[in-house]
Amino acid sequence: MINVNIGGVPEHFNLPWYIALKNGDFKNQNINLRWHDYFGGTGEMCEGLRTNQIDLAVILTEGIVTDIIAGNPATIVQTFVETPLNWGIHVAEQSKYKSVNELKGQKAAISRYGSGSHLMAYINAQNHNWNLESDLKFEVIKDLDGAVESLTNGESDYFMWEKYTTKPLVDSGVFRNIGNCPSPWPCFVIAVRTKFLEENRNIVTSILEIINGVTMQFKSLPNIEQLIASRYQQKLEDVKAWLAQTEWSQELISQTELNEVQNQLLALNIITEQKAYNDLTTKI
Repeated sequence: MINVNIGGVPEHFNLPWYIALKNGDFKNQNINLRWHDYFGGTGEMCEGLRTNQIDLAVILTEGIVTDIIAGNPATIVQTFVETPLNWGIHVAEQSKYKSVNELKGQKAAISRYGSGSHLMAYINAQNHNWNLESDLKFEVIKDLDGAVESLTNGESDYFMWEKYTTKPLVDSGVFRNIGNCPSPWPCFVIAVRTKFLEENRNIVTSILEIINGVTMQFKSLPNIEQLIASRYQQKLEDVKAWLAQTEWSQELISQTELNEVQNQLLALNIITEQKAYNDLTTKI
């Protein structure tokens, strides 16, 4: 049995992996898949791929594209979630800020540089015609708990994170949501260390086949809404709304979609060059 390490955020998007693991689907194929929660998000996972801590990652599209261009020896093998990620823009409950426009020039809490919370701050700034050099400031907070502490203590002013993940913090009066910023592309892809893929292509193929079998049926699983609500401390109406707007994928991200990601990142000066489609992806 081969050991395979995979990383992802501990959020409802990745529940299909938990279901497949619980059902023993990977072990039935002689694969000992070990799931690792990355509370620090995309930037932490990129580091995990670079340092061989993990072999695969379920990771934000814009984050892994940026890091592959920056030298991460990894490749995208599939889109995992086809629909955009709906980033909530949050302030502390007691914050003086009431609208997104008031956040111009204020300090954004980010998990780390190169993370989704960092990159999407640029997308949000662009959407509001802010100056990308003078109107963006950052405070590194590592994870969601760090964001709570930073915003509550006034060390930073706003924080962008997936809106349903942070909804319990809004409901409990820790955060206020003052806006949303959908990513303009499919939100999650599956990336693999290039060397691991070269040596274990059949294993990666089996892993994708297994998880795709789960995601194709995920929405129709018995009591799935109740399971998500219980596991992730979500209100049932929020789970239903999230499921209605979320679609998983079993295909490789298209060249058109990947060009759009790179065009945006280049325009925002997050990357300095674009890569060919085949330099970023591998068709399994």
